[in-house]
Amino acid sequence: MKTIVRRTALVVGVLVGVLVLAAGAGWGVSSYRLNRHFDLPSVSLTIPTDSAEVARGRHLAVAIGKCVDCHGDDFGGKVVVNDPAVGVFSGPNLTSGRGGVARKLTPESFERVVRHGVRRDGRPVVFMPAEDYQYFADADVAAIYAYMRSLPPVDRETPEMQVGPVIRALNVAGQIPLAVDVVEHTGMPAPKLAPAAGPTVDYGRYIAQVGGCIGCHGATLSGGHIPGTPPDWKPASNLTPLGIGSWSEADFTRALREGVRPNGAPIDTLMPWRLTKQMTDDEIRGLYAFLKTVPEKEFGNR
Repeated sequence: MKTIVRRTALVVGVLVGVLVLAAGAGWGVSSYRLNRHFDLPSVSLTIPTDSAEVARGRHLAVAIGKCVDCHGDDFGGKVVVNDPAVGVFSGPNLTSGRGGVARKLTPESFERVVRHGVRRDGRPVVFMPAEDYQYFADADVAAIYAYMRSLPPVDRETPEMQVGPVIRALNVAGQIPLAVDVVEHTGMPAPKLAPAAGPTVDYGRYIAQVGGCIGCHGATLSGGHIPGTPPDWKPASNLTPLGIGSWSEADFTRALREGVRPNGAPIDTLMPWRLTKQMTDDEIRGLYAFLKTVPEKEFGNR
């Protein structure tokens, strides 16, 4: 009996040791990834000063980029996640107030963090949808920057970022890659100018890319569980013709502006219709035209 106990204790000890070593190795790999340095060339942006372009920058930041989801409705910063296992993540204060970063962000550093997911110190941003924003045209990034510089100061400190063991493990397992690892850093896909606004497929494709549709619904737009989100989150819907093929343009518009399906059922608030309701007619009609051209896919193929 004593021999069995000793052997069991030995096996348990070995297993615990292996787990500790694996955890330490995973922590080390994730720390390396989080602290890499990226030296990217500067992109020269012409920052507009006229009120019309500043207003366009606000529209792009709110209705299209949905920046307020992480930075707060006043752009003064917002805690998004505060969980010991996951970490502490907050969108920083983008204003010139106390705790804000507006005075520190040059047009060049702003472009790098938005389109590349790289901070001013050259390290990766953990949560930044640069994989979507990399498609923002130069003129649109410049307009958003101009709007950010016009924001009224908000005095608000946001907590320092902490990456918990769950996110580190998922990153090492390849389930949650950093934006910096999926962005095209050379030969950026962003055009100098966005396609002309209108109810066209090209303009709709652009809105789908920079507006996060592909980020949430997947590269094929067929929906399914969004990687990295909690298991109980509702999956993203299938936006291909197999999913919304019977929706009319009016149905689609109502969904984005009122958060209601054609049958009258409410759309979950995880779908940011509180922001998409501010989209223009051209943006909505263009997006609808683009989705009608997407190849049919069964739900969940991402």
